[in-house]
Amino acid sequence: MEVELLSVTPNSENLIEKAGRTAYLSFHKQRNGSDKSFIRMLIKSSHLSVLEHASATFRIKGGSRAFTHQLVRHRLCSYTQQSQRYVNESNFSYIEPESIKNNNEAHPIFVDFMDKAKKIYTELKRLGIEYQDARFVLPNAVESEIVVTDNVREWRHIIEPRGNPDAQWEIRKVAIEVLKILKMHAPTVFADFEIDEENEVIKSIEYS
Repeated sequence: MEVELLSVTPNSENLIEKAGRTAYLSFHKQRNGSDKSFIRMLIKSSHLSVLEHASATFRIKGGSRAFTHQLVRHRLCSYTQQSQRYVNESNFSYIEPESIKNNNEAHPIFVDFMDKAKKIYTELKRLGIEYQDARFVLPNAVESEIVVTDNVREWRHIIEPRGNPDAQWEIRKVAIEVLKILKMHAPTVFADFEIDEENEVIKSIEYS
């Protein structure tokens, strides 16, 4: 799966401080590096609405429709997704879970079903059925592409549960990749999240 940063608010943490100090009229306290302590204060006091002034946009490729169905449940985001209504899916790529791929009995059953889905979709197209109706036979495993934009407060809200060990493996991988990128652009905003590379999970830590 590929997670690509398309856009991020420049100087995100500086902007958050400038916006947040409006609440306290404490502009005179702003100086080089003060954004870090200010953001820590915001997060500790749960004054998280200020974080919404910064945002990031990602393109996510190589995930299944099952994954994107989970992602779009986060309703504050803005999404643009590859359309099965306008895109010909006759030769679709698909995502196979490792649990199926590594099972000698399950794997051929899965592959056979995908092949049948392709054949049925193609046959419906041959019969003059439009994409928007032929897509009804497409499985959740079909690979999709999606662009998502959100403010960093909502990215925190997505990352925490979706990076949890109990989260579905696809969306957990995306949460980890998104966090890696956002830590480079807004490190203080995401300082209370750690990535456990060995176990491929995200852990929340106490904000010091």
